[in-house]
Amino acid sequence: MDIQQLRVFVTVAKYGSITRASDILCRSQPSVSAQIKGLETTLGIALFERTSRGMIVTQEGERLLDEAISLVDRHKQFMQEASRLKGSVSGVFMLGAGRHSGNGFVSAFLHLVSERFPELEIELKHLGSAQVIEGLRDNSLDMGFFTETESDTSDLTLVEVASFGIYLAAPPGIIRTSDPLDWQQLADQIWIVSSHDGCCGRWANALMEQHDICPKRIIKVDDEAVTRTLVASGAGIGLVHVNADDSLPPPKDIDLLHRVRKTARIMCGYLEARSDDPSIRAVDELVLDLLKSDATGATPSMLQLA
Repeated sequence: MDIQQLRVFVTVAKYGSITRASDILCRSQPSVSAQIKGLETTLGIALFERTSRGMIVTQEGERLLDEAISLVDRHKQFMQEASRLKGSVSGVFMLGAGRHSGNGFVSAFLHLVSERFPELEIELKHLGSAQVIEGLRDNSLDMGFFTETESDTSDLTLVEVASFGIYLAAPPGIIRTSDPLDWQQLADQIWIVSSHDGCCGRWANALMEQHDICPKRIIKVDDEAVTRTLVASGAGIGLVHVNADDSLPPPKDIDLLHRVRKTARIMCGYLEARSDDPSIRAVDELVLDLLKSDATGATPSMLQLA
């Protein structure tokens, strides 16, 4: 039995799903299943009941779960203290980011982390903004990049790393942009809508409610970057991220019909209660260094987080 098996046990128990746990842990589903099976074999007891509703912790598993959580937490604290004592940053650092973080700030940040702290192992999880915030609060993430939400984040230490605008867009030429928008006519168009946990998905639903429309046909996608591609190809209309700098020329591959939000901010943050964590403190300094140097050349459109 090793600490990785315990981490898998705790994660599967929390989310009740091999699929969800594999996403959180950045492991394949067969690997997660094998870790659970191996732990059950070592202990000689069944930790889960496999049902059509997912993985249900058995009575025996429940009795061991609190101890497993404690051991995982103590292992992490042990590694952090060891890093502090030897004056270096090492161990596993869990980083959450939107599903479409692109090649801008986040990529430059990861490159800098690998250069400065070669002994620090980064595990990157692509999640929605709400999931990133949840992960920071339950300590499954050490730090995260996410698009700001309307929820209370007073328990987090945050810094803005970029911003973008949100527009309703259409394929070029199908809707006269010089005329006032006819929202009922727009309801006759095919709408491409991202998942509700992404910023464009949330704003699309709010836009429909505001104008009291119900599109006759909706194509749902789980990646906001796909929306831009589909709109440009003529598949329908949808909300997209656009550079927030109004001085730049408008995009040529799509027509911008309506500005939904002038500025949406991309934040980097961590739980304020963990501000003394050596790894978090060191990595946070790299974020601030990047912002000061402006060395990434990142633009808001390059940082399209969910």
